[in-house]
Amino acid sequence: MGVGDVSKRILLGRKLRSSQLGETLLPKRIALPVFASDALSSVAYAPDEVFIMLSLAGASAYVWSWKIGIAVALVMAAVVMSYRQTVHAYPSGGGDYEVATVNLGATAGTTVASALLVDYVLTVAVSISSGAQYAASAIGALSGHEATFATIMVLVLMAINLRGIRESGTFFAFPTYAFMVAILGMCAFGMFQLAAGDLPQVESADLHIDPAPGYGGSLTTFALVFLLARAFSSGSAALTGVEAISNGVPAFRKPKSRNAATTLLLLGMIAITMMMSVIVLANQMGLKYVDPSDLDRLTLDGQPLPPGYDQHAVIAQIARAVFSDFPPGFYLVVTVTGVILVLAANTAFNGFPVLGSILAQDGYAPRALGSRGDRLAYSNGIVFLAFMAIILIQAFNAETTRLIQLYIVGVFVSFNLSQLGMIRHWTRHLKSEQDPTVRRRMVRSRMINAVGLVFTAVVLVIVLITKFLAGAWITILAMIIFFVIMRGIRRHYDNVNAELAADEEDKVMPTRVHAIVLVGKLHKPTLRALAFAKATRPNVLEGVYVAADPEATARLLQEWDERNLGVPLKVLHSPYRELVKPIVDYAMEIKKANPRGVVAVYIPEYVVGRWWEQLLHNQTALRLKGRLLFAPGVMVTSVPYQLRSSQIAREREERELARVRPGDLRRGQVGDRSKRGQINR
Repeated sequence: MGVGDVSKRILLGRKLRSSQLGETLLPKRIALPVFASDALSSVAYAPDEVFIMLSLAGASAYVWSWKIGIAVALVMAAVVMSYRQTVHAYPSGGGDYEVATVNLGATAGTTVASALLVDYVLTVAVSISSGAQYAASAIGALSGHEATFATIMVLVLMAINLRGIRESGTFFAFPTYAFMVAILGMCAFGMFQLAAGDLPQVESADLHIDPAPGYGGSLTTFALVFLLARAFSSGSAALTGVEAISNGVPAFRKPKSRNAATTLLLLGMIAITMMMSVIVLANQMGLKYVDPSDLDRLTLDGQPLPPGYDQHAVIAQIARAVFSDFPPGFYLVVTVTGVILVLAANTAFNGFPVLGSILAQDGYAPRALGSRGDRLAYSNGIVFLAFMAIILIQAFNAETTRLIQLYIVGVFVSFNLSQLGMIRHWTRHLKSEQDPTVRRRMVRSRMINAVGLVFTAVVLVIVLITKFLAGAWITILAMIIFFVIMRGIRRHYDNVNAELAADEEDKVMPTRVHAIVLVGKLHKPTLRALAFAKATRPNVLEGVYVAADPEATARLLQEWDERNLGVPLKVLHSPYRELVKPIVDYAMEIKKANPRGVVAVYIPEYVVGRWWEQLLHNQTALRLKGRLLFAPGVMVTSVPYQLRSSQIAREREERELARVRPGDLRRGQVGDRSKRGQINR
């Protein structure tokens, strides 16, 4: 095993056979942190965005915060109930994409897929950028380096997910549950203090917020409605990640649909409880919170705040006040919040690759996204997601407030089309269903999806109106680009399949085969290529040598005559010392002289055992093959000759296959290893 293989095994772990896919399925206790971390983590930034929007009109507008929270909670409840119908009706893992494709057509399905792909990339970028901001608040050395820290975190998450969904889920379970306990515990203690009448004030309670330009004085009804709509659209970021469970149903243990629906219900209950508790406590504790770029609107006793003032996140301020007499509680809340914000991206790392594999199967994405890696994860999708997220993080310098404006547009597009598709689904089945009990259940499910459609449609309209100029147009543009690319890929695959379809003309045999063996030196690889070409019994066989050095040409001709190989040698003169062009031109001349014939080009190649040796050999052969592949009627055959280093590498691999490792007997792999070693020998 080479250095590269050892490094890969250390990073990813041992390979898993395809038959071991069942071992990677998740129980509910692991599936909850895997698929719910994104929606739960939104508690850490959705309330912040609500207060930021309301602060435009000053702190007096905070009286609307809990009402906006209730509105967001109602939408979340409706979406959760709607997706519970989806996981039962479509348990294959296609989620919104499958629902829209089956019920609304390919165009709607591709639209949903493009929206989800953009949303998954933004989920990683927003979650990890928010986590980097929390880390910078706790660790001063990270201040100003949030983008670099976030990039490193993306790479770490990528490596963990490449090890497989089961291992990543186990790794994420503890911090996710710790986050739930810490936030719910903080909120419960804060509510107890509120009931007892001794709820403390947060650190920003004594500050004053100056209204933003255009929001001073009494607001008109229209201005107030628009402000509340902006706050509601920002708070709706709490709904992101809800759809991930419908895309991850295949990852659950049996019964898959029931376990996924139960997990979805738990997710909704916990997320709503946490979000409402944070909003209520923040409002009761006198929070003053503005956009980090507008800190000059905060004043203390009429005086500007000192330079370098650090505005802590909402949860951090609540935790510091609630646990003022118990510092470990504060550090626990801040730490697990920062961790969960980073780990929330794991939801996208599980949803994006699965969706990419389904799109690849349907021909809308490169087929490489549909292949599983060594650990049975969709490795190419994981790497692609990490790459796209890093680009966004660097482009927006890991600033959550700037990225959040791009957020939730895509997910609400998919919400709407999914709910409409589910209504079509139940309507179609009601036409043929006769059982009254089943019909009542379908009617109830259709009503739930109809309510979900109304709620999500209203939110989508509000989001588009309030966020379009603030950055949502970038998301819409990205969705259009993904849509066009996916349709282009599908069109390409369809054209290729039509072009490759066998017909009667493919049965016609070539009139003759003209074989040429490329000769550089008269050594063992060349002799093997000549022998192999003779064995194919072509109509014409000749060696071809490109003459760039007269002395070397003379020596080769003399040796060729002395060996009396029975094969003529054609010498192509190359005054400009080109090697590839003369051979390509000669092959094309032969083909032009006999259009119904075939030109077979045999290229001797060295097989080496070390990666760096490959750089020293076969470069001309690679260039030549690259040119000849575009020549119609020309067949290229590589004739390998194994050098000693390749034999050493093969023997080393055989010893590695035959070696018994700890745990092989338990897994039943001892016999398999010995058989593979015998076969190779």
